[in-house]
Amino acid sequence: MSTKQIFSKKNVLVTGGAGFIGSHLCERLLKEANVICVDDFSNSHPDNIKHLLQYPDFEFVRHDINTPLDLEKLPELDKFQVKFQGVQEIYHLACPTSPKDFENLKMKSLHANSLAMLNTLDLAERHHAKYVYASSAVVYGDTTSESQLFNESHLGQVNQLSPRACYDEGKRFGETCVATYRQTQGIDAKIARVFTTYGPKMMLRQGLMIPDFILDAISGKNLVVYGDESFRTSLCYINDMIDGLVRLMSAPPDVWLINLGGDTNHRIIEVAQKIINLTGSSSTVAFEPALLFATKKGLPDLAYAKDVLDWMPLTRLEDGLQSTIDYTMANKEALLFDRKR
Repeated sequence: MSTKQIFSKKNVLVTGGAGFIGSHLCERLLKEANVICVDDFSNSHPDNIKHLLQYPDFEFVRHDINTPLDLEKLPELDKFQVKFQGVQEIYHLACPTSPKDFENLKMKSLHANSLAMLNTLDLAERHHAKYVYASSAVVYGDTTSESQLFNESHLGQVNQLSPRACYDEGKRFGETCVATYRQTQGIDAKIARVFTTYGPKMMLRQGLMIPDFILDAISGKNLVVYGDESFRTSLCYINDMIDGLVRLMSAPPDVWLINLGGDTNHRIIEVAQKIINLTGSSSTVAFEPALLFATKKGLPDLAYAKDVLDWMPLTRLEDGLQSTIDYTMANKEALLFDRKR
């Protein structure tokens, strides 16, 4: 824990704070903290945090976290007394997750899980801050007939030379960084293995299943499944994921590696059909070859999360989809216009 005096509220740094998960996390943290959101918009959009800029306890810093960041030299953070108080918590979420842009962002992914790891962990060490790294279910490797449910002790297998190794093996290296800093620097650093998460503010037309399904259903187009009829995935609504991340940060130091996600295996074709039904669409489901970034992930064993965090996903799929549909329908014209590349 930080030995610096906290003057009013704790200071919390969120990298990738303008992204899908990051923007929801920033909004949640404003209830209890001064929030420093760091992002370079390489895989996110200003609209995600536009509504947060009005709050005096929120500050956005445009910066590529793959290069070092000295918070004490930023005059906009003087209001948070960073020079004297430092930061108490760091969430490292910055990493590209766009299936369609994956090829163009390989170096960003590689750096996010290496250079940015070292930069943010060095910040945590300097400020004696608690730290949560958003890892991924990809560290477990692909599912097999013998391996569908993964607990935290499972040793996955990933091809470190594959076209997507910068992300898959990158997440494994990121976890190694966390473990090494825990062992050598004694910081309270934690790993959240994040399974597929959905909800409002997801990127549009980037190969992400739920928002693209919704847009196509609204437009009466085919809902495209990148894979075949057997393709399945776990799904966790964003509010549940944010609750899990915050609980992990608040957990004691010995709780440091945990699965967060939905533990129900949903057939993608059935999810698509639910969206068609909820939107009253006449669309049908079509299939195309799987995208490189899309992998068949297993299910998280949540026994440990339930035990030590008293956490489990509570949002029903139908409710989460309806909320996401409502947001997309209300914002689709502005989102599609502003986010064209």
